[in-house]
Amino acid sequence: MEAPDIIEKLRAEFGDAILQADVEAVDPFAVVQAERVHDIIQYLRDADDLMFDYLMSISGVDYQGIVEGDPLGVVYHLYSYQHRHTFVIKAQVPRDDPHCPTVSDLYGAANWQEREAFDLFGIVFDGHKDLRRILLPPQWEGHPMRKDWQEPETILGISTVRKSLRERLAEKNNG
Repeated sequence: MEAPDIIEKLRAEFGDAILQADVEAVDPFAVVQAERVHDIIQYLRDADDLMFDYLMSISGVDYQGIVEGDPLGVVYHLYSYQHRHTFVIKAQVPRDDPHCPTVSDLYGAANWQEREAFDLFGIVFDGHKDLRRILLPPQWEGHPMRKDWQEPETILGISTVRKSLRERLAEKNNG
């Protein structure tokens, strides 16, 4: 099935929950209401003529300075082994309260990918059974893939201040 047909089916099933679509993009996509992500992805997985049985990836995105309101985003890349088609679903969540429903009950692979987006961007996946950091230590503060994250002078007691190349060369030449 081609991307325009997928969009048409989504609009017929979910109406206003489909906010935007681009079938001319390299990876055709639909932007959907975040609160409807679970329903939409379940439909894409279960409909016989769509059958997106493989979640290729979930990615967190920081749209600061790109999209009005500086939201965070969640991007889902889907594939159907049976029909050999791909499609992308995108959702935007507010930066100050970023919540999106989990799809980990639909795809086992979503478990760790949602945890990564939570860890690095602070996106909360409602209904996830084990939403905790996966890459950074539990005591880490903040979400370092956000564009507004500021690296502190120390992290976990380790200095992040580095000498410039000029200072290091001067020390080497004087030492």
